[in-house]
Amino acid sequence: MALMGQMMSAPLLISSIIKHAARYYGGTEIVSRRTEGDLHRYTYRECELRARKLAQALGALGVKQGDRVGTLAWNGYRHLEIYYGVSGMGAVCHTINPRLFPEQIAYIVNHAEDGYVFFDLTFLPLVEGVAPHCPNVKGWVLMSDRAHMPAESKAKLLCYEDLIDAQDGNYEWPQFDENQASSLCYTSGTTGNPKGALYSHRSTVLHSYASALPDALGCSARDVILPVVPMFHVNAWGMPYSVPLVGAKLVFPGARLDGASLYELFEQEKVTFSAGVPTVWLGLLQHVQANNLKFSTFRRTVIGGSAVPPAMTRALEALDVEVIHAWGMTEMSPLGTACKLLAKHEALSDADRHKILEKQGRVIYGVDMKIVDGDGKELPWDGKAFGDLMVRGPWIIDRYFRNDANPLVDGWFPTGDVATIDEDGYMQITDRSKDVIKSGGEWISSIDIENVAAAHPAVHMAACISAYHPKWDERPLLVVVKKPNAEVSKEELLKFFEGKVAKWWIPDDVAFVSEIPLTATGKMQKLRLREQFKDYRLPTA
Repeated sequence: MALMGQMMSAPLLISSIIKHAARYYGGTEIVSRRTEGDLHRYTYRECELRARKLAQALGALGVKQGDRVGTLAWNGYRHLEIYYGVSGMGAVCHTINPRLFPEQIAYIVNHAEDGYVFFDLTFLPLVEGVAPHCPNVKGWVLMSDRAHMPAESKAKLLCYEDLIDAQDGNYEWPQFDENQASSLCYTSGTTGNPKGALYSHRSTVLHSYASALPDALGCSARDVILPVVPMFHVNAWGMPYSVPLVGAKLVFPGARLDGASLYELFEQEKVTFSAGVPTVWLGLLQHVQANNLKFSTFRRTVIGGSAVPPAMTRALEALDVEVIHAWGMTEMSPLGTACKLLAKHEALSDADRHKILEKQGRVIYGVDMKIVDGDGKELPWDGKAFGDLMVRGPWIIDRYFRNDANPLVDGWFPTGDVATIDEDGYMQITDRSKDVIKSGGEWISSIDIENVAAAHPAVHMAACISAYHPKWDERPLLVVVKKPNAEVSKEELLKFFEGKVAKWWIPDDVAFVSEIPLTATGKMQKLRLREQFKDYRLPTA
């Protein structure tokens, strides 16, 4: 008979994180740039009290455990209160990406069966348009005070501050099974309807622990942390949980994510650490470089969502900012890997260390991964063989919300990425399986092509897509947005590739455009580009 341990049994619940922050870091600040235009300051202690009041208010509205409560909101203190108030009472916090098409938002609200939806003032016109198509929503809660409520509306509006003010906060966080659903995030839906990933309290707390580790995000109570990645994008990569867990000061940028506004907030609040997708840092770097500025306290950032161009890494390092390359997915809560050096790498040259840091990194504890060929056979970890990337772990989905089809293959989740893994376990994405260019039966990495192009001083943004070729089936076409007032010819750009990639990888042509379409989460929308250039005739064809 097995000998059982004799330890206390306490469920891993999201409410325990904010209780911990309020009790042990109660005076630590949360600073938010509000949609009303001002800067709001309060503490973890006040945040936890208001989250309890919100839980009371939701109970008074008839919200029960398991009910879905939606949000259409920027990063701010009220959104944080909803994260904890909704999940803490046992309901499900469903963050919705407001950058999606209104038809997709209506689909998501209806598919999730949201009973109430909380939204920021910015999104009132969006809500007015979507509300008539969401008949099951009992109320739309404007996240502001009575003074900002519109005189009339097509939606059934409630006032957030009125809901909070009506409660006394005399509320105990309930205890329940840690495997109960806590929050719901939908994929960005670039192909077909978005799909829902339903997280549990257990998976979220474990993800928070692991992501805060030194060789992951490395969060500390000594940090001032500003998540630029939106709270509607996979729960801001878990930072609304991992930051209170360690008791760091939290700074929320609200709707103003331009370079000048971010720089002002970084300096004013003495931000040390941030996180966001590459397109955000492009804007910040442009502002800093154009105005010959420096950062006084900002020292590290996690960049994910898509591959970080080496030129961006070098530009941030020149400003004394360490870049931590990370990778994950909505289906993974989202963090899977982070790229930090091992002790043995300290003796390497700068060039060799950068080759490692350009990879997506090693798994954090809790995630297991492998690469397989087209027949499902596991491939070696030699840094050369590339195949389909598969993952498994306690914060990775085993199926999508309200979808009985099992996406797993022999217990592993297929990520849709093509990758290599080296002997030290460093994983590098070579492409999305749908973006890889198959030329004459050989694969060309669109990411590698984009990274070379992004290093050219005249290039603001570059995307590499396949174009039809009668002999080779597909050849790379480079689509480029030039920097303001910069000039570069097609011939100059193609010559720039010489010696940097295999000769047969060099794109057959360059198309200059005014902008590259982005997805709702700030990634380049290659599906739209491929549609735009579907009839493009290469000069080599």
